[in-house]
Parts: sequence; structure tokens; C-alpha cells
Amino acid sequence: MKEIKHYLKFSDLSADEYAYLFARTALIKKKFKAYEKHQPLVDRTLAMIFEKASTRTRVSFEAGMYQLGGTVVNLTSEGSQLGRAEPIEDTAKVISRMVDLVMIRTYEQSKIEAFAQHSRVPVINGLTNEFHPCQILADIFTFIEHRGSIEGKTVAWVGDGNNMANTWLQAAEILGFTVHLSTPSGYEVDQAVAGLRGTSSYKVFNHPMDACAGAHLVTTDVWTSMGFEAENEERRKAFIDWCVDEDMMATAAKDALFMHCLPAHRGEEVTAEVIDGPQSVVWDEAENRMHVQKALMEYLLLGRLA
Repeated sequence: MKEIKHYLKFSDLSADEYAYLFARTALIKKKFKAYEKHQPLVDRTLAMIFEKASTRTRVSFEAGMYQLGGTVVNLTSEGSQLGRAEPIEDTAKVISRMVDLVMIRTYEQSKIEAFAQHSRVPVINGLTNEFHPCQILADIFTFIEHRGSIEGKTVAWVGDGNNMANTWLQAAEILGFTVHLSTPSGYEVDQAVAGLRGTSSYKVFNHPMDACAGAHLVTTDVWTSMGFEAENEERRKAFIDWCVDEDMMATAAKDALFMHCLPAHRGEEVTAEVIDGPQSVVWDEAENRMHVQKALMEYLLLGRLA
């Protein structure tokens, strides 16, 4: 029986596998833009399980799977036994007998790992509290499209030490770039969660302006991630100096890009002038979620294709 490959965090794949995925994504996107059919997953079914609501994750996976020739089953906590205390191991054993691939967007990373352990088919992390690998996959592909290889470059992370920050740190170790981290006190990245092997791929800065200095990419996220809404006012006060503005972008490299995984709150984590300005590639970044996920689903089910 073929070994099942899951994608639960960025470190699940190697640099060589990412090189293949980025090349494959470019081909798949080129075909999409030319209205050329690309349907290697005919008769395959993707189950999408949402314990956290989403716009971009649902549309990108659902549209992507249909474009690959497959079909989609959409499940939520409210509309399935997931919300009725069925053990996740039982859910995994049943669902994975009926579909070919599962994408889960949930809270604790431990949930998706437990599901994958009992699944007969590949499982993809659509987002957890700890990691967001598909988003960073899209972000790095977007950087490559606009600026070429990310190896040796500097990425400035401004804001919360959240699932995005954790995943950027994993990506830096694997793909050979550096992350400049700047978070408010009390909201630092937990190195144990990120699971880093060393400290050479990132630097920590107390002031976001220093983190942005010379960076080739400046990126951020909302101040309050889903599930932490009770902390909203407290976070708003703590993060007030971590709004990416034109001054921060001016201290970055001359051709620096700006990214945001969306949804964005203009005037909080980023100014309108930056996110709607000439250095912003957030709309390409959002679209590329679909293209990288198509390459990922194809790879997990079929392996490398010529």
C-alpha cells in the first residue's frame, strides 16, 4: 500500500518537494489563465471540514478541486457529528473510507494530527491555531512570481506571534531565507510550537521599524485571530505601534513587497495606503491560494507528474 503523505505543517515537505510544487503551480496557473483544462483528479472527492468559518479557504479549495475534475463534500461542526462529540478518531475512520482527500480548518493542531493518524487518505491543514501552511505556500509562490527565488532574502513579520508567524519560521529553515520578527511584548512566537531546529533563520526586533529595515517582503496579519475575540480590546492597545504604514515600507528594500493573508482591517494592522498601494500583492496572493492548493492536492494523491 502506498504511504500516505499528509500536509499538516510546512515542515512536512522538503525543499526539493517545494521546488516541484512551485514549478507545478506555475504550470497549473498558466493553464488556468489560458482556459486550458487540467483535470487529473477526475472521480476523486475532497471532504472539507470546517470548525472555523472561512471565505478564502472554502472558495480556493472547492473551486480548485472542481477545476481538477474532482468533487467536493463540505462539512461543518453544526451540520455533522463533529459538533455532537463523536471522537475525532471515529470521524476520521469513517470519512476517509468514503473520500480521497480531506482538508480540515480547525482550532488545536492536535485535532488535525489525531484525524490524520486515523485517516486512510491524505489530510491537509486548512488552518489551525498553530499553523497555516497553505497560506505560506501561496505567499512564497507569490514572492517567486514577482521577485524570483526567496532563498537568501529577508521577510519582516510585523504583529502577532501566531500561526502565520510560526509557519513563516518553518519555511525560512527549509527554504533558506531569514525572518525578522517584531511582536508586542507578551505576543511573541513560541519557539517550542514552531518546532525550530536552530535560531539562525530568524532575528527578533523590539521595534517593527527595525524589523522592516532592508526587508524584501513585509507581511502581517490581523491583531486578533479567530478564537481570540475576547482579547480584542486588550490586543488593540498592545499592538498600536505594529501597524504597517508607509514609513515602515520606506525603510524596507526599495522593491519590497507587502502581503497580508486577509481579511484585513485598514487602519489597524495595516494602513489603506500600504495595502492598496503599489507594493501590495495581496490580491495575487489570495488568488494563488487556489493554484498552490491545486498543485498540493495533485501531488498528495498522484505524486510527481512529468
